[in-house]
Order: sequence, then structure tokens, then C-alpha cells
Amino acid sequence: MKVIKTAVLGASGYTGIELLRLLLAHPGVEITAITSRTHAGKSLAEVLPRFAGLAGAEISFIEPDMEAVVASGGETAFLALPHGKASNYALPLLEKGLRVIDLSADFRLREAETYEEFYGEPHPAPEWLTKAVYGMPELYRKEIEASQLVASPGCYPTSIILPLVPLLRAGLIEPESIVVSSMSGVSGAGRKAALPIIFSEVNESLRAYGLPKHRHLSEIEQELSFAAGREVRITFTPHLVPVTRGIHSTITATLSSPFEQVGATLEEAYEKEPFVRLLGAGGAADTANVTRSNFVDIGWHSDPRTNRLIITSAEDNLTKGASGQAIQAFNLLHGLPATMGLMNL
Repeated sequence: MKVIKTAVLGASGYTGIELLRLLLAHPGVEITAITSRTHAGKSLAEVLPRFAGLAGAEISFIEPDMEAVVASGGETAFLALPHGKASNYALPLLEKGLRVIDLSADFRLREAETYEEFYGEPHPAPEWLTKAVYGMPELYRKEIEASQLVASPGCYPTSIILPLVPLLRAGLIEPESIVVSSMSGVSGAGRKAALPIIFSEVNESLRAYGLPKHRHLSEIEQELSFAAGREVRITFTPHLVPVTRGIHSTITATLSSPFEQVGATLEEAYEKEPFVRLLGAGGAADTANVTRSNFVDIGWHSDPRTNRLIITSAEDNLTKGASGQAIQAFNLLHGLPATMGLMNL
């Protein structure tokens, strides 16, 4: 089997660490470069002792020098970097012919104006927005296979887009009626010291944030609009909960077709998708069943009193919501089995 030489930029953040956890056990991967300004010169095992003793853990962090990344022989690079910065590294790698999987928000949106509206600054590389592919394998498999630049979806969007797209395509719900309430573990805020996310502030606390226009709303509405064939605007309220990992979304919408069609439509859309687990009518998603996995669980209920559909979904924000989904795209890019490196729970 061919082994793909792979680089991870931003390898010491939570999504970078999750990438390394999965890639070190991936039989189709050889990690040739990992970058971190803070840890340059130190070995992976020294910085992250959890990986000590694993094949490949002897590799050392390097400065984020793109010439050095290219010189390492890397064919594909994962960018686990903050939005607004990832594009600075993506462009020189793309120019050198590498395939890039970006886990930031830099290339998820099709319109530079939308990026500026939600991220508060002009897009750093607007010429690449139409070339990038939104990296949700269940929706864009063929496009990902042929792409050079994959924009891996955000964590909240994954939990919302996957349940809703088939229903909007089939016209089963009223787009203007969609309301979403989501809850995320604290790791979604990144690996940094900040007062709102230290233990004493988060423990015994549950709070909404990012109101009324969380940044992820931009890509959620973009993809839902594509599915519906018209502009979709939703109400989205994210919450921070005192757990480390996991996202749970509760989605409600008014039904425009019989409830029984919901299950049939979701089953038709995802029956061959290894990482979408449908819990059926009456099923309720639980983050305890998906943490440290690449699965997203989806259940649905009917509320006949209001003629509304209630959907629950759950995923691990670091895996299916970030690094695992990125590796799904990596497997597609290189013609590997969809589940390779992703079934070790």
C-alpha cells in the first residue's frame, strides 16, 4: 500500500493533537513534518508524552517554514491554524503543488463579502474561494477527490448541516422555520489560557455565547441555502457546557410533508455512509456515544401539537467536527478506504 508523506501545521493545538493521534495510527500515512513556533526543536514525545513509544513519535517540531515543509517531502499538508493565518501558509504550499486540507475557516465560504461580514476583516486570498471544496465527504465526495484545497467544515456546522441538507433537498421542512440550539465542550474554544474558559469559570456553568451571529452561522446558512435552492436564514444559539469534548445540537423546523418521510429521506441519503449513524424515529443523540470517534449520531421526533420536527445530533467536536472529518477528506484525496485510520475507538 502506498504511504502518503504528510505534514501537520499547528500540531500542538487541540485539533493538531487530535490529528496526530489519528495519523500516527493511520497505515497510509508517514508524518514528515510537524510545526509549532513554541515547541520547535523538541520531539513530539517530549511535548506530548501520550505519544511516547509510538512509531513516528521521535519526529521533532520545526518552525512554520514552508520551504522546510516542502523539503520534508510532504505531499499533503493539514493546517490546524487559526482563521486569518492559515491562508498565509496554504498559498505557498499550493503553489508548490501540495494538496492542502485546511481546518480553519479561511476557505469555507464562497463569497469574500460574507467572510468579511462574519470575521471582521477582508479575506486574505479571495481568488482561492471558488477553487476550494467544502470538505464534507457525505455531501461533496467527488469534488473532494479532485481537489487541491479542501476547506474542512466547522464543528457546529457538521452537526447541523448533515441532518438538514437531505430534508431541505426533498422539501420536507419549511426553511424559514429552522431553529437550532447547540452545546459544545470547552475544547472547542482552543488550547489557550483565557478567563472565560478556565476550569473555575466553566465548571458548574452553562451559558450561551456568540449571540446573535456566531461565525459558524455563515457556513451553515451557505450550505443550507445550496440544499434548499434559495436563501435560508436560521436562528442559531450555541452554548458552552462543562465537558471537554462533544457537541449536541437540537434542531426544530415546521414540517411541510408527512413525518414518515423524514426517516426514509435520511436513510436514503446516508445508508452507505460509514460515519453517519441514524437512530431512527424516537431516537435521541447522546455525546457519550460519540466522543473520541468519527461518528455523528442523528435521531428525530415528531411534535404533532405544533407540526414541528425535532432532530437531535451528537458528534465529537475534535474528531468528526474537525480532525477526523479532515482525515476522511484525506482518504478521498488519495483513493484510500473511507474508514482507514478512523475506526479505532
